[in-house]
Amino acid sequence: MTANEYKIVVDQALEGYFCADGFPFAGLAEAMRYSLLAGGKRIRPMLVLEFCRIAGGDTDAAMPVACAVEMLHTYSLIHDDLPCMDNDDLRRGRPTNHKVFGECTATLAGDCLQAEAFGTILRCTLPADRKAACAEILAGAAGLDGICGGQYMDMLWEGQILSPKQLNDINNRKTSALLIAACQMGVAAAGGTEEMLDCAARYAAAVGLAFQIRDDMLDVLSTEQELGKPIGSDAKEQKNTFMALYGEEKCAEMVSKLTETAKLALRECFDDCDFLCELADSMATRRS
Repeated sequence: MTANEYKIVVDQALEGYFCADGFPFAGLAEAMRYSLLAGGKRIRPMLVLEFCRIAGGDTDAAMPVACAVEMLHTYSLIHDDLPCMDNDDLRRGRPTNHKVFGECTATLAGDCLQAEAFGTILRCTLPADRKAACAEILAGAAGLDGICGGQYMDMLWEGQILSPKQLNDINNRKTSALLIAACQMGVAAAGGTEEMLDCAARYAAAVGLAFQIRDDMLDVLSTEQELGKPIGSDAKEQKNTFMALYGEEKCAEMVSKLTETAKLALRECFDDCDFLCELADSMATRRS
């Protein structure tokens, strides 16, 4: 499949979740769907499905796992946008969840999406051992040493001048952790080998760091129309970024080297990896 074809099938699958018309909690489901179906590139579910494919698995059976990763990712975006976190008004070109549904409902929408991500994996038709492996990988990415820990460190060190190691420590948890999980969950859904899991993790770690550096660059170099959210917010909020630490030229060089590192990791144990190499290239040069 092409990236666009993957996006179409993932969007179609996500449409089937959280339809709760007539139930007392229908308003909460509406808030969940508002952010879950707001578009985006669907990179994380795409990674699940493609790694499942090249590891010899059934991508149809892995679709709930791919959807679960997007649910988890969407929860993190809703919470990141809250006034107590980044206090953002726009996400993907639309008002953020709390701007539409209020802070309380937005918080609950994020909480519910996180819980339903694990339920979606555990209720799917994959063999029990593969479901358990996928859920364990996702839990590691979401928890103390993953997204939540990374967000805490980001807030704790706000306003301070960070070392490269500290900035990497934040990124490894806030951005790379879920990308690594998506790649490894694809392998796990296929029943792949430990070597495949390792190669998937190294690919994702390099792509994840490149993705965050590019994100920091776009906050300075892009436009609000291209990015779908306000630009210049990192500097305004005095956030620590790779652009602030290294500047545009060095950041561009780092993104290029990391992308090559990612592609080399893939080729160590996967033959059919053209799609993932092209995806890494496209992420390194994206404008939104």
